[in-house]
Amino acid sequence: MNRHLSRNTRHASILPCPRRILPEKPLPRQDSPKALGNEGLKRRRRQTAMQNGLKKALILSMLPSNLSYVERFHLAKEVGFDGIEAPPISDPEEIKKIRAASELSGVPVHSIIYGGWHAPLSSADPRTVEKGLQDVQAALHCAKELGADTVLLVPAIVNESTRYADAYTRSQQNIRKLIPLAEKLKVVIAVENVWNNFLLSPLEFARYVDEFRSPFVKAYFDVGNVLAFGWSEDWIRTLGKRIQRIHLKDFKRSTRQFVNLLEGDVNWREVRKALDEIGYRGFLTAELGGGDANYLRDVAQRIDRIIAGV
Repeated sequence: MNRHLSRNTRHASILPCPRRILPEKPLPRQDSPKALGNEGLKRRRRQTAMQNGLKKALILSMLPSNLSYVERFHLAKEVGFDGIEAPPISDPEEIKKIRAASELSGVPVHSIIYGGWHAPLSSADPRTVEKGLQDVQAALHCAKELGADTVLLVPAIVNESTRYADAYTRSQQNIRKLIPLAEKLKVVIAVENVWNNFLLSPLEFARYVDEFRSPFVKAYFDVGNVLAFGWSEDWIRTLGKRIQRIHLKDFKRSTRQFVNLLEGDVNWREVRKALDEIGYRGFLTAELGGGDANYLRDVAQRIDRIIAGV
């Protein structure tokens, strides 16, 4: 009983309450999955993602290649993606077509997936390095033309002919040559963790990036790539604000194979928590095999679940 009620109120006669007429089955909450339906759930997940500053993207090669660029970009939007990561393009006419498709669809090209395996900046061969430098420069210009602010770079390769220490030193020396152009174009060089026998711990990756002392060299973190020898959430928390972009893949340790999102051993709930902890806001880009509209829609919905933390 409420002690603040008046004395008279406390001792007043208690009249019987009218009988409530209840529905045979309780009505679902307006925000429940049943009330929202499939389309409503999609809208809510999309709104939640945008409120969190997280956006879904996919690589261009996942879209059907038999479609025009305009059709591919519209398909990406239709199935639920907010951005596209493109390969470096050298043909000016093709760049114009991609830029037009991006503008017509409202789906931006957010990054250029350059790579660098063919001409590693860690090579001892000056001709290989020169080729690599020229190609990264071209990728930076391509990014600028397409409105992207990031170029993905595999920084080095360690193998029987390239020692780890040499790969570390040479790659840093050569990436430093690219920083002035990156600054001029306002495009970040984002080095990615891949299976290149290099930057095998998050502490080393963080140190490697920090030693450039430039906001135009950051990390492109691949969630699935580290699962062979580490934990994605640990790497995210260690790299923190150094992360410029994120690739989404899943990996099964027992078979050592990449699998579809949510079907491997990535602890997606912890990954999601880690992203919040470091304040990551940006694109989550699926790097998977391609497929038709139904497959791509399913991938987008899997990313929705990752963003929702379920």
